Formats: sequence, structure tokens, C-alpha cells
Amino acid sequence: MALGSILIFAATLVAPAPPATQQSDTTIRPFKVHVSQANINDLKRRIAMTRWPDRETVSDRSQGFQLADLQQLVHYWGKNYDWRKAEAKLNALPQFKTRIDGLDIYFIQVKSKNARALPLIITHGWPGSVFELIRAIDPLTNPTAHGGKAQDSFDVIIPSMPGYGFSDRPAEVGWNPERIARAWDTLMKRLGYNRYVAQGGDWGAAVAELMGEQAPPGLVGIHVNLPATVPPDIAPALATGIAPAGLSDKELAAFNALVRGRKARGTAYFDMLTARPQAIGYGMSDSPVALASFLLVHGGFSRWKPGGTIESPISTDDVLDDFTLYWLTNTGASANRLYWENQGRSPVFAAALKTDQIKVPIGVTVFPYESYPAPETWARRAYPKLIYFHEVDRGGHFAAWEQPELFSEELRDAFRPLR
Repeated sequence: MALGSILIFAATLVAPAPPATQQSDTTIRPFKVHVSQANINDLKRRIAMTRWPDRETVSDRSQGFQLADLQQLVHYWGKNYDWRKAEAKLNALPQFKTRIDGLDIYFIQVKSKNARALPLIITHGWPGSVFELIRAIDPLTNPTAHGGKAQDSFDVIIPSMPGYGFSDRPAEVGWNPERIARAWDTLMKRLGYNRYVAQGGDWGAAVAELMGEQAPPGLVGIHVNLPATVPPDIAPALATGIAPAGLSDKELAAFNALVRGRKARGTAYFDMLTARPQAIGYGMSDSPVALASFLLVHGGFSRWKPGGTIESPISTDDVLDDFTLYWLTNTGASANRLYWENQGRSPVFAAALKTDQIKVPIGVTVFPYESYPAPETWARRAYPKLIYFHEVDRGGHFAAWEQPELFSEELRDAFRPLR
């Protein structure tokens, strides 16, 4: 792409940072998504120009997402996928931007008709986005239409983390999960919510847990669906693969799942993005196929195939909504840098996130196809203020995307004692 085209592309999606005199701006501005047709055409052109490697020499995904599956997905992306439908999904919702700590933060806010609804801020993860959460909005804000009770309703706020989606990309170091957690409290207070709860999975879980540690006035509880429960005395044994003596059946299952992930190099992406996020980001910014292939094999889609599976019932359009958002906002590299900013601390280890210092009540839901099945015994060790723990029978890493009704039921149950 020519330099002029790059500059035009950036200008259509990310507004330049305002002068210093505007840094204190606290206004909340309505926002609508509209990507130029030129940028959509450029995506399709790049897809058509893909130079493919030869196929993998194994019959599984141990070398990466399989060539035939990726070619099927990419062919659909270039020929049949319609970004305008994705835009319409977002534009059907109330969207806003507001400036926090020097960055414009994009967020969705949907209020319940119930005036006594509990405000809830939900944070996505990597390589997710607001798309993974929007199916849960109606069950959360309008529970009576989904088998719930009016008193269990929420006002729902879904922001994009800095460097993701339509939020600004940080131009300086320091935007780590702790800073995001502080920014989310600022956002909730700016929206007029003086009493609220927080939820997250993946990096969103880390943000929610750090909000619980920071315990700003008004935050009354949190819920996570990728809990940081691995005990400090268990973590070293993962490197050897030898389970410590005395583990229960569920603890051993969790330990073995974590070991299998390490042996399959399922955590290699974590090391890569922690060490050199920019190196991976170059390819993700230049080639849509490089972006898709990396996200598919490292980003929680291990059980997904084009068209979806029982374990991961996300449609091809769903996946491409997410990937196309990364592409059109050119946020592959900026999203990667969250790993570098977190200094290699894994969000599943209790000691790394100091879960024993969480000062507010916490609920945990374990979905069966998550990266590891956190056992209740570990959760109770990790979270002294645990008030809710439940293992469900459906859903995986993208719980709200895959099972929005069940996800919403879990949040209603977990937060009911805090209303």
C-alpha cells in the first residue's frame, strides 16, 4: 500500500490525538461505525493476492491452522463476507467515545428499562472484541424476555480496551491491565454509576480481578470466566509435567490440561507476544491471512472449524466480524502489546494477579471447553471473598459469544446477592 493510502486509511478510522488543552475533556460523544468502501476493497484485494505455502505435513493443527480450513475461510472472506452487516450490528446499539487518561475510549452502553438495574461493565479479551459480547446484551438488560426476572436486569457497558477496535491505540508505554482497570472505574463514574459490578474473560478477567484488587468506591463485586486459580505451589510443577502428590481428581484434571497446553506449545504465542509483539504485528498489519492464521491457532479457536462446531458454535461470519474489525482498525500490533505491557504475567496464575488481595466479592463460572477446568478447591484458595462458583455443561473460551443465554444466567445468579 502506498504511503498516501496508509495515511488516508488511518485517518478514516482513528482520530488524531487532541492538543494538550483538550486532555481534560470529559464529554461523552455518540459514535457510529462507517468504514470507507476503499478500505473494504483493499482488504478483498489483499486476500485475492495471497501467496499460499504448501500444506502442513501432519494431520492435525500441531503445525498451525490447517491449510484447507484456512483457504475455505479466506475464500469466503474475500468473496461472500459482508462487513456492512457487522457495521449494522454495532450501529443498532448505542455507541460512544470519551477521553480517559489521554485516549479516546470506545464503548457500548445499553440501559435496561428497569430503573433499578445493576450497572455492569464487561471486558473482552484477546483476540476478542466487543463482538464476542453483544449477544448477551439483551438477556442481561431484558431478562424477562429470556426466562429471567425483572429484578435481575443490568445496564450493560462494553468498552474496547485501549489498542483494540475503535478505542485509541496507545502511543506510549504504560497501558497495562492495572491502568485499564483504573480507566474503567473512571468510565463508570463518568456515566453516573456510583454502584456497579464488573465481569471479564481472558484479559477481561485480569482487568476485572485488578479492579477488585484496586476496589474503587462503588465497585461491589466482580465475576470472571477465566479465573486465575493456579496456586503458587502448583505452578512450578507445570514446567516438569509431574503432578504434585495429593491432588484431587478435579485438581489433577486441571493440572493435566495445563501441562498438555504447554507440551502442545499452546502457550508459545504468550511468550512471543510478551517478548516481541511488534514483530508479530508487522505481518498482522500487512496481510489479512497472516492476521487470521495467527489468531485462529493462538486465540481460543482451537475447537473451531469453518461453520462452527458443537464445542465452539461460532459461525464463520462471527469469526470474520472479529478478524475484520482487527484488520480495518489496524490493531493487530497494538492489541498484541498488552502482553508486553503485562510483563509476562499469565492471567491464570493466582500469584501473578495477587488474587488474595481482591477486596470485593467475586463469582466464578467454569465453562467446560475453557483452556483449563479450574477446580473449586483452587478457586477458594485463590479468592478469599469467593461468593459464587459454578461449573456449567456448555461453552468455552468465548463464553458470551458461544452461549449468551447461559452466560447471562450465570451473571444473574452470581450478582444476585449484591443487589
